[in-house]
Amino acid sequence: MSATIVSASLLDGQQLPSAMLPVIAVLIPCYNEAAAIGSVVRNFRAALPTATIFVYDNNSTDETAEVARRAGAVVRHEKQRGKGNVVRRMFADVEADIFVLVDGDDTYDASCAGMLIDRLLKDSLDMVNAARTAQSHGAYRPGHRFGNLFLTGCVSYVFGNQLSDMLSGYRVFSRRFVKSFPALSAGFEIETELTVHALELRLPIAEVPTSYGERPQGSASKLNTYRDGVRILLTIVNLIKLEKPLQFFGGIFALLALASVVIEIPVLTTYLKTGLVPRLPTAVLGTGIMLLAFLSLVCGLVLETVTRGRIELKRLHYLAVPLRFNNVGAGLGPLRAEP
Repeated sequence: MSATIVSASLLDGQQLPSAMLPVIAVLIPCYNEAAAIGSVVRNFRAALPTATIFVYDNNSTDETAEVARRAGAVVRHEKQRGKGNVVRRMFADVEADIFVLVDGDDTYDASCAGMLIDRLLKDSLDMVNAARTAQSHGAYRPGHRFGNLFLTGCVSYVFGNQLSDMLSGYRVFSRRFVKSFPALSAGFEIETELTVHALELRLPIAEVPTSYGERPQGSASKLNTYRDGVRILLTIVNLIKLEKPLQFFGGIFALLALASVVIEIPVLTTYLKTGLVPRLPTAVLGTGIMLLAFLSLVCGLVLETVTRGRIELKRLHYLAVPLRFNNVGAGLGPLRAEP
């Protein structure tokens, strides 16, 4: 589905002039994907003929940049290693109305891009997530599948259950989302940060199932199941501490208070029977732990107030980003995806 068809479908079949169509940028972060990137660029050029394809090479040691350039992409380079660093650079550099972010490993279905954009525009959303549906057993390794389910479940429990595939590398964003997203992560934790940002600000988002295939021969995954899984889990914990401090420090309060009560029960029992406190160090330890528990609770209450103010500022910054295409089919003038 082309960009023209996507936009026209929102106006009851009325065709828009080309100058009124949304400007679409396809953003592809890459590291050593020479075996796959050519096909990815060609497929997205066919699926979105009016879009500009940007490939950001992250210090590849193979011919990724040259292959992408020959396929018709605008190639740029980001020296700081890590997918998060590349995404931050792309979001800062590229100007467009709609942004399609996709991995360069040729596992995602480019033909679904029009459908994802259409959903973004029709429902006036800020993010559409492409949930992966494996087309073969080898496309989705069991370790990755389990890790994704576990990590997605953790985020859903704390921030809200709106996505089933939090770690998908295929998403469509509005300009407002991209230009108000802080992008603090350095590596594969960026997908977690994107999801939490949308859920935290309660932005309008949706998820659409899309096919997910195997990597082409000669291409290898850069994701380490255990190392990157631990990093993503630590990112989730850190985001809970930053964005849900009362829950985080309230949990610590509950654990410390329980430990204090368990320690003090024998001391209190002895005191009630004899009127004596023979284990004074134990009594002091229990009292100290309870003081720490209440200190943690106070920290959570204070930080919850600070976090609420920070979320309000994020929301105001999001609203301050000019909406140069109103997401319901009426453009506000010709724009260019600047190479």
